[in-house]
Amino acid sequence: MRNTSRRVVVVGTGFVGTSIAYAMVNQGITNELVLIDVNQDKAQGEALDLLDGIAWARENVKIWSGTYADCKEADVVVITAGANQKPGQTRLELVDINAKIMREIVQSVMATGFDGCLVIAANPVDVLTYVAWQTSNLPYSRVIGTGTTLDTTRFRKELALKLNIDPRSVHGYIIGEHGDSEVAVWSHTTVGAKPILELVVNNQYLTVDDLDEIAEKVKNAAYEIIDRKQATYYGIGLSTARIVKAILNNEQAILPVSAYLDGEYNQRDIFTGVPAIVNQNGVREIIELRIDPKEKLQFQASVDQLRQVLASVKS
Repeated sequence: MRNTSRRVVVVGTGFVGTSIAYAMVNQGITNELVLIDVNQDKAQGEALDLLDGIAWARENVKIWSGTYADCKEADVVVITAGANQKPGQTRLELVDINAKIMREIVQSVMATGFDGCLVIAANPVDVLTYVAWQTSNLPYSRVIGTGTTLDTTRFRKELALKLNIDPRSVHGYIIGEHGDSEVAVWSHTTVGAKPILELVVNNQYLTVDDLDEIAEKVKNAAYEIIDRKQATYYGIGLSTARIVKAILNNEQAILPVSAYLDGEYNQRDIFTGVPAIVNQNGVREIIELRIDPKEKLQFQASVDQLRQVLASVKS
């Protein structure tokens, strides 16, 4: 990968793609931002709209609507294109149409000679990340899904609301599928370095019963938002921007991304959400947590469900 470039290409200028682009411009994450969409007018309009605010952004960013040829010089290509989740629909139900779209996009990206990192932000993200890796022939370390990054921020937010503290002081993860079988890792959740399972013993804000309620609320958060506004995009926009930032800045940051498991957690040949060290080459290393027996069973069930869906779209 090139060390001097900070070009990011976003494929798909729907709500998610434009939210990612907006977050990156606001945070000064990249200095070259290319938007690609089958609707070229839409991509151009979004680029022009973002450029109108560039004088107030943290950094001067070159923004344009481009073509797949622009991927050749990119460090990161973010793929968001695909059918949206509808009210009452699970993420896994999107798999057939979005797997086809993903293959077509990745083939177009790789035909340019692209040699950076692919970041997948389309649902079902764990399955589509596998499809992207399989299609790209890139090392699996350089194909990353957004995984449970968003679920984890929701998790930290809900705990923080209960405890009336800053969510940045809550540390814990959601792992497994980004979806209905996700797992809240209470055994490794801390607040101010104090394990949450110790904190609930004598706490006026949080009880053991609250933990199950929080896990359910996090799992169903997308459904609640979609019922009210038909789509979710700000949260995933910020979460994806965080992953891209970690790649471009070679941060060695630990993020719960959809990464390829090759023996970790006793799993192989699957992408799913787990804490991983992210740097300029993608996933440097999986952080394997010693989860408790209940969480192991839940994680196994989550992976089994992903395997069943993946089997239907593997080429």
